[in-house]
Amino acid sequence: MLASPDRKSRFLGHGDIRVSFEFFPPKTAAMEETLWRAIRRLEPLNPNFISVTYGAGGSTRERTHATLARVLKETKLKPAAHLTCVSATREEIDAVIRDYWDMGVRHIVALRGDPAGGVGLRYEPTPGGYVNAADLTAGIRAIAPFEVSVAAYPEKHPESLSIDADIDMLWAKIDAGATRAITQFCFDNEVFFRFLDRVRARGITIPIVPGLIPIHNFHQIAGFATRSGTRVPDWLGHRFEGLEHDQETRYLVAAAVAAEQVLGLVDQGISEFHFYTLNRADLVYAICHLLGLRPVATEAEASAAS
Repeated sequence: MLASPDRKSRFLGHGDIRVSFEFFPPKTAAMEETLWRAIRRLEPLNPNFISVTYGAGGSTRERTHATLARVLKETKLKPAAHLTCVSATREEIDAVIRDYWDMGVRHIVALRGDPAGGVGLRYEPTPGGYVNAADLTAGIRAIAPFEVSVAAYPEKHPESLSIDADIDMLWAKIDAGATRAITQFCFDNEVFFRFLDRVRARGITIPIVPGLIPIHNFHQIAGFATRSGTRVPDWLGHRFEGLEHDQETRYLVAAAVAAEQVLGLVDQGISEFHFYTLNRADLVYAICHLLGLRPVATEAEASAAS
């Protein structure tokens, strides 16, 4: 069947779509090189912001801090710092929040975080710590006027009793000061739209930004999905069958899958997207090109070209 000529995605131009990119702090020098290749590749697309994830361990926090500091020093990107409630008291987390503000960060992604013992175990708040993401959001906003983004779960948080309970928690985070929700990735657009309908029916009006994860490695992403409670449709697995040792074809299939999903979202009116990059830029850059984004020349480049 031919595509309808009035599809929104057929008329995308620069400025119609906003994107943000998520990265994780590197553990080794080689991983740092990979991270910065990805950041430099995506920087000219002028994202709304980039976010840097945050772990419970002290060394991970230090790597997050170092990555944010370098982004602020060496780029014109707007960084958002992830922050969780795990394995830290309020005083310790408040100190991190103040450090972020002092270094120039103005946006935090506030998350409860996974149990300290690992995904699948029962979550227990840290004694003397923030209880959940709503509590953390309130604490952040009490310290400084950060922009605060929070998580949302189209297929229900693995520990939640129901979608309605998740939406109750989302309301609590909004009441505490959150201004944007970024969803866990999902592969079925209908799942996202059903969730969006339920959220809007409950009177929530803040942006609900779909999280998207390009499939560089199907088995790796399927593992992430299982741990996060995200369903992997049978049709998606079939598309990657037999490609374990055929990277070139696997990437072509991944690009086609991502394009189908993102353009389907655009055609239903979605104009803002958050990409879980896994510190890789190739597929993300291609998808953004399809969305109408084009590199924006820096002042130095523009001057040299004139």
